[in-house]
Amino acid sequence: MNSASIINVSKCLHHFVAAFFILIIMGMITGCNYKLKPFDEVESDTLIVKIQRYDRLESLFLTTGDFSALQQMSTDFPNETRTLVEKILCLGKVDDPEINNKLLAFYQDSTLQAIITEAELQYANVDDLNSQLSDAFHILKSWIPNFKVPLIYTQICALDQSIVVGDESVGICLDKYLGEKYPLYAKYYDDEQRKMMKREYIVPDFICFYLLSLYPPPFPHDDSQKEMDIHMGKAQWLVNKVMGKQMFKSIYIEKVGAYMAKHPHTSVDQLMKSNELPIMDN
Repeated sequence: MNSASIINVSKCLHHFVAAFFILIIMGMITGCNYKLKPFDEVESDTLIVKIQRYDRLESLFLTTGDFSALQQMSTDFPNETRTLVEKILCLGKVDDPEINNKLLAFYQDSTLQAIITEAELQYANVDDLNSQLSDAFHILKSWIPNFKVPLIYTQICALDQSIVVGDESVGICLDKYLGEKYPLYAKYYDDEQRKMMKREYIVPDFICFYLLSLYPPPFPHDDSQKEMDIHMGKAQWLVNKVMGKQMFKSIYIEKVGAYMAKHPHTSVDQLMKSNELPIMDN
């Protein structure tokens, strides 16, 4: 198998955003109208997030052919396995009698085997990600009272996606976060893309795409690219607030920040659901 044939590279943020909205496969959850709280007003909480290591089962099966690992994938993560096979890799139906062999054969490509090994090495421990996600969700729950914490799992998905939002679960594709200096990336991604393909962007990307699944664009999908960029800017502005630092930068994020500075009591619902806020007039 030619490794280039499995690489689905987004050439720009516009294409990346558009692909994400197409690939959202979950029922949309409606957020509640709630005003943003300053960080010093967020009450203490015991919310603890623990990432489920689906990638370890995946790695065991794909590198050794251990079918007991595949059985556990299907038993413990049935929806996630179906998503990987049918939606991400597009190998066929998960109940196809030959699908197990197809999945194993697909990942025997030498490039993918190297990626699997590297991902398992770099992410042997994810305690830092668990801690960051726990802090982030605590803040988001203070902003959105009915905010639901999804099942969070890690996987290897052949460089096809970064964050995959499914039915009550969100997958982190570790193979897209191996570091901007990872040799393979230089062949397929430009400098700007590689800067965001590192560990520190996992949680910001996760929050951004999960927010976008909760708050899809409040306008038709055939609307202007500018409207899409503004909507992404809103989500990324919220991510920066949650993270307490500027992870994302764009003119749209700046405009959202200027608007929110003048309208500090605007709720998350009001910000994300309306396409009539005069953000670009500020």
